[in-house]
Amino acid sequence: MTGFGRAEGVVGDRKVTVEVRSLNSKQLDLFLKLPAALKERENEVRQRVGEQVIRGKAEVFVSSEGLHAAKRTTFDKELVRAYYDELKAIRDSVDPHASTDLFAQVLRLPDVANTTNEKLTDAEWEAVFALIDEALTAFNAFRTSEGERLRTELALRVDGISTLLNEVAAADQGRAERTRERLHAKLAELGTKVDQDRFEQELIFYLEKMDMTEEKVRLRSHCTYFNETMAQGEAQGRKLGFIAQEMGREINTLGSKANDASIQQQVVMMKDELEKVKEQVLNVL
Repeated sequence: MTGFGRAEGVVGDRKVTVEVRSLNSKQLDLFLKLPAALKERENEVRQRVGEQVIRGKAEVFVSSEGLHAAKRTTFDKELVRAYYDELKAIRDSVDPHASTDLFAQVLRLPDVANTTNEKLTDAEWEAVFALIDEALTAFNAFRTSEGERLRTELALRVDGISTLLNEVAAADQGRAERTRERLHAKLAELGTKVDQDRFEQELIFYLEKMDMTEEKVRLRSHCTYFNETMAQGEAQGRKLGFIAQEMGREINTLGSKANDASIQQQVVMMKDELEKVKEQVLNVL
């Protein structure tokens, strides 16, 4: 959801610049800064931006620089004269010989200069909105380019999980028999005699708890669904996040049922890949 877009142009006798930028966020968090002349239609600008940004911590800055500022600046001559006379009287009463630029001091006092902000005409507003749309177009082009890079990265990570799952499936072959042999060897080592029928019953129960067939099927299905969801055109960031959570549940269950060093190693690598997926999904709209 990171992005940046910029546009500028002349609207009437103003130079208007629009900048749109965003960072990752679960919701739309929009900060909008407009010059005083544009405040009257702030809600309309906010809605226009929100419809395209959709998600992310976004900042939109619109600046307006007058090309003929002097024409819109007026001075209150009577107030300037009154300020000057009063300051001069104070100086003369305190220290007639004091050296100071009273006129410069007067120009810094409140309400001496007033810059008028003329309201925009409908045509000027259309020009402002066109600049906002231009900045948003550039912003979305940036995010599209970023999205393509993320798609490649996410697909690589999910394919990595699928490859590791294949290795888990291969390691799972014969695991039940290896477990049976290991338990028999342990009993022989201890010199313990057990009822074979009872032993087989307990072993079957134990092996059923170790069975990972459902988890492998579901994880593979989640990986396929993740890639299919990425291929869809609309915003799918939240959905991909939910799928990643489900993938994590299946991977954790595989780890708890593994009871096998090689499978545990594959599970750890799958968790590492999944963490990278979750980090990158936060960047997806």
